[in-house]
This record gives sequence, structure tokens and C-alpha cells, in this order.
Amino acid sequence: MTPLLLVAHGSRSGDVAGSLASAVAARSGLDVRLAYADVRGPTVAETVADLPHAVVVPAFLAAGHHVRRDLPAQLAAAGAGAFPVTRAIGPDPLLASAALDRLREAGWRHGDAVVLAAAGSADAVALGQVRQAARQLQVAIGRRVRVGFAASAAPRVDALVAGLRAAGEERVAVASWLLAPGAFADRVAACGADVVSAPLGTHPGVVDTILARYERALAQPAA
Repeated sequence: MTPLLLVAHGSRSGDVAGSLASAVAARSGLDVRLAYADVRGPTVAETVADLPHAVVVPAFLAAGHHVRRDLPAQLAAAGAGAFPVTRAIGPDPLLASAALDRLREAGWRHGDAVVLAAAGSADAVALGQVRQAARQLQVAIGRRVRVGFAASAAPRVDALVAGLRAAGEERVAVASWLLAPGAFADRVAACGADVVSAPLGTHPGVVDTILARYERALAQPAA
């Protein structure tokens, strides 16, 4: 079968990315390879060196600079420009359901004000996709979901939480729109909310989303 090349960001997400690749392989029986777009190795070029073909799945929650520019450039430079690349795993209703599960685990109650907290980006497309994710979570919760960011965009999640309290909300719950622990997750955890969920990590919904992207790419006719 065609291998699946999972591409993650790097940094402190490495341990979660490795666990996620293992979970995808265990669920599907596929040959799953892992590469990083930045910060750490193995790089995309190193990973594709012994792959005649693969479906590339970007393990990002929005299609920012790394997904739309860096990854295609790295594949092209490595001679793998013809490898099919799926869209980023987020946003997706499966991930919205996973975010709700994480909220429940953290102690969310019906009636809590809810904020979806993402890393942040200077990329307008990525920011729009985070807002789309908030709308998907809103459908699952049945109450408005606001969007806050840990960095690089406004409103900042801590300011948003403080504003909700000032407006009279008794409890504020923050859903982490992050895959892994790290600096952004630390900032979200310190935002002052009553409930802050864990990153999505290896939740089954994340695994299912990755496999759905892979299967959809295989079903597409060859260009």
C-alpha cells in the first residue's frame, strides 16, 4: 500500500507527533513515516529519500505558511513534488468533536462561556480556518464559541477570558486548538479560565482525520 508521510512542525511537538504516527500505523496497518517541516529532524528531504511514492498529510490545525509554502517547496527540492499532499488536518468536524471531548475531560459544564484557543498566525487563511473550527465546535456545544490566540494575532486568549468575566460570565472554559504541549499550550493554560483542556494529542478523532485525508487523496484520480 502507498505509505503515509505525516509532516509535523517540530519543536516540542515531536513526542506527540511520534505517538500520533504510531497510532495511525496501529489503526491502519499502513507504512507511516514522520518528518518535520521545521526545527528538528528527520526533515522532509531525508524522509522522502527512500520513498518512491507517498501521500503527504500535514499534521497542522490550519493551513498557514508551513503548509502552503514551506512543505511544497521542501517536497519539490527533494524531487517529490509529484507526491499528493492533502489539506491540513484542521479544521474538521472530527477534530471539533475531539476538542469537545477534551473539554469534558477538563471539567466543562453546559452554560460555560467557551473560547477556542489557537497558537495564532500572521496568515489570514490560517486565522480564517481557526474561526471555522470555532463554528464547528459551536455546533457541537450549542453555544457561541469565541476565538482567542496565544500569540501573533488578536484577541489574546487571556484578554478574552478577562473580558468575558468582566461581562458577567460566571465560568469560562477554554478549548485548546493545539496538537501538543509547548510554549503556546503553556500560555493557554495560564490564561485565567476556570477550565482549560489539554491539547488534542493522539485523540482518536485526530487519528481518524489523518486517515480520512489519506483515503481521500488515494481516491482522487491521478493528475
